[in-house]
Amino acid sequence: MTQGILLVGGMGTRLLPLTKTVPKPMLPLAGLPVTEHQLAMARRAGITSIVLATSYLSDVFVPYFGDGSAWGMKIQYAVEKEPLGTGGAIRNAAQLLNNEESIVILNGDVLSSHDLTAQIKLHESLDADVTLHLTHVADARAFGCVPVDESGRVTAFLEKMDNPVTNTINAGCYVFHPRVIQRIPAQTIVSVEREVFPSLIKSQGRIFAVIDDSYWLDIGTPSALLKGSSDLVKGIANASALDDAEISYRSHEYVAMAGAEIDQSSQIDGGSSIGRDAKVLQGVKIRGSIISAGAIISDGAVVTNSFVCEGAVVPKNQELVNEYWGREGVFPLITPKSP
Repeated sequence: MTQGILLVGGMGTRLLPLTKTVPKPMLPLAGLPVTEHQLAMARRAGITSIVLATSYLSDVFVPYFGDGSAWGMKIQYAVEKEPLGTGGAIRNAAQLLNNEESIVILNGDVLSSHDLTAQIKLHESLDADVTLHLTHVADARAFGCVPVDESGRVTAFLEKMDNPVTNTINAGCYVFHPRVIQRIPAQTIVSVEREVFPSLIKSQGRIFAVIDDSYWLDIGTPSALLKGSSDLVKGIANASALDDAEISYRSHEYVAMAGAEIDQSSQIDGGSSIGRDAKVLQGVKIRGSIISAGAIISDGAVVTNSFVCEGAVVPKNQELVNEYWGREGVFPLITPKSP
């Protein structure tokens, strides 16, 4: 099996204002777009043809990724005029792929280092309808939980609850048999989590899971985005996408992309990333932060656990702590509470 779908259509509302002009999957993690790290994971598992299922700010993806040849892949694009939910997006994108082979589904919200090859092999060996990646969390109350029996068969797909029956949760990576995708109504809003999976379980469908506790992170909030970027730089998460990238400097303290200019008097650490053609001037201190492409950090500025957007200029001696610095102003990086 060599084909997949990457769900990158979400608006990323929890990441505002970072996602006001840049879709979440194109935000920089360790100097590269989130999507580029996910493509590297797909490629490691032998996937050579992938569809990006886009919606919000969809025109941003094509100029960067093109036909995928630069990544040794064939990349196609399925654009939703209106968001169709996870199931609807999968159904829409699958029209561009071979309907005789199973299809890997990757979620654009997730940074994962799990063994996708093993997940695919299990799926094919069982002739499963769907095979999910599950992971353990310390507290499953913030997630839907997924219990399995001794054979690895999924027995329920449960919504968030105060007293979860298990701490294994849906990690957002699936392998689908095409027969399941073909049953999803076309051009219809459908959720795989709330509709497709529960329906399969109810009808005794062959839905299995692989439990893999390798590095996994939902990058849907500003603090998680910063953590994911730092973990990639530090080598905590799989950062193989950086191996083929154009980089001017790389260590576990920071990574600087090609064209970045960094004054020798500056101090950069904590898993920071400096984007392409960015400038870090005299006496600057940067820790645990993301500096986007073309940004300028002026003399004496201190940037800690913060995000500086593309092309922005941080003034001389400015201090940023847990903040977003954009062309439209500065905002605290505080994740809004769910309603």
